[in-house]
Amino acid sequence: MEAHSLSKILYIDLDNKRYWVKERPELFKEWLGGVGVGIKLLIEECPKNIDPLSGENPIIFAIGYFNGIYPLASKTIALFKSPLTKDLGESHAGGRCGIAIRMAGYGAIVIKGSSDYPIYLVINENGVKFRDASALWGMSSTTAVGRILREREGTPGIRSIMRIGRAGEKMIPYACVITETFRTFGRLGLGAVFGSKKLKAIVISGRDSLKVKDPRGYRSIYDELYNSFIKSGAMKKYHDIGTSMNVMSLNLISSLPVRNLQKTKFEGINELSGEALAEKFLGRRIACAHCPVSCIHIAALRIPYENEPYFYKIKMIPYDYEPIYALGCMLDIRSAEGFLKIMDRVEELGLDAMSTGVILAWATECMEKGIITTKETDGLLLKWGDYKTYIEAINRIVEMKGEFYEALSKGVEYASSKYGGKDFALSFGGNEMPGYHCGLATHIGFLVGMRHSHLDNAGYDIDQKLNAEGKKLSPKEIGKMIFEEESWRQVLSSLVVCFFSRKVYTPEVISKCFSVIGIDINPSQLKEKGIEILKEKYKFKVREGFSLEKLRIPKRILETPTPQGVLKEEDIREGIMEYKRLLEGGY
Repeated sequence: MEAHSLSKILYIDLDNKRYWVKERPELFKEWLGGVGVGIKLLIEECPKNIDPLSGENPIIFAIGYFNGIYPLASKTIALFKSPLTKDLGESHAGGRCGIAIRMAGYGAIVIKGSSDYPIYLVINENGVKFRDASALWGMSSTTAVGRILREREGTPGIRSIMRIGRAGEKMIPYACVITETFRTFGRLGLGAVFGSKKLKAIVISGRDSLKVKDPRGYRSIYDELYNSFIKSGAMKKYHDIGTSMNVMSLNLISSLPVRNLQKTKFEGINELSGEALAEKFLGRRIACAHCPVSCIHIAALRIPYENEPYFYKIKMIPYDYEPIYALGCMLDIRSAEGFLKIMDRVEELGLDAMSTGVILAWATECMEKGIITTKETDGLLLKWGDYKTYIEAINRIVEMKGEFYEALSKGVEYASSKYGGKDFALSFGGNEMPGYHCGLATHIGFLVGMRHSHLDNAGYDIDQKLNAEGKKLSPKEIGKMIFEEESWRQVLSSLVVCFFSRKVYTPEVISKCFSVIGIDINPSQLKEKGIEILKEKYKFKVREGFSLEKLRIPKRILETPTPQGVLKEEDIREGIMEYKRLLEGGY
């Protein structure tokens, strides 16, 4: 098919086990694909104020024009109503799923309804098959589920397998969807939406090929992009150490949250830095489809068999900066093996690592302060650094064993409203905190971001640059910078390219990339489209009850010093209001 012919939307009705395809080229032409098309579909398909765990909540998967054509354009966007925040759910995943969807001939997939028994879907260019997943439902390992589906569905072409674990089946609102074993749709509870639909997995494969309008021009721009990525020093560090390089650098500038952000310096740094993990545990590096960087780092952990001396099994466990922060530093785990074992359990159950770590850190501080006791935890004594007890607590959260664990299963915002400890409950718009405490822009960015994620607008990156240069900006200036960055990232998320490539995929380069595949769009039009998409996302959030004025600011972030000193709530509020003014008004 032609590279510019992204137009087919696959609709799947789980209630009646049927599907159909619509051609909507104008939707992709107007909204670029990815998050642009996805948010328009979500507004169309998601009724106002529905229960996120009802069959009416749609799952939207969307890709963009650059998927399958240009390097580092390998992600898929998932959009849904979040069971965690009760407004916009948006999650991104790499791996092969984006390329598989493109090669199957689709630009987006819309899944609605709920099955009356566990199923999985097999999707390819010929349509959809509905398979009984009753034998897979309840399995304790997402890895085992993936292995079974690979053997059972020996589909040719580029293939991707998405699946949920026990957390998704139990509809934990921060359950994730695992794809390709080592990648996830992590944040905001897509796994719970799968579980509510009795949808255990999706196997998707495609064998299509893409043709470009100007092969010679395409070859030229492709080579230019490829060489930029390969020769870039910034991309080399992602290959060598991965995002875990941030552990050491953030610790050096006292920006690394430790013990539920009671501290910003980690005493276990020599065990859990990216450099230490690479030296002692790195088993392999892998890459997402169509990416030459290989930033995904996999640890090889030897685990001895019981009663069998000198016999070991090797567990391959992915690690990135955010899981190290949440399941390592926040819990004061000073053993690499301890962290990897917690990470392995979180992956097998299908939980979001960030939310899980922040929730456990809050619960530990509650016990430390006497807000809860072993009565609430049913005998578990939560202590910093005790990874074995944390693993048991994770098991109990997923199984919701008792009132306290049921509260933890609903997120830190809910648990703190029930038990207290709200001042140190690190939640932003209902989503648990990412791993940065760099300054004012960091926390304004978390609060206003459409996903309340560090990736929405990189407020932490603004802070780090200001800190390095010894500069200080007003809250209004920061609000403006965050708005500009988040607007532009909507374009990148519509194409869909990895944010690591953002310095290469400039407006001018993207315009040139479009021209050789037969689409004319100039840099200023791209920037305008980014603002439009951001406003569409905000429109959905407001429709579902979100308010920038009513955002709760955790008191803890105003107590623990950043490299800019102690933050003031009035400065944060001022930055939020400037962002709101730009978002709701003209720009």
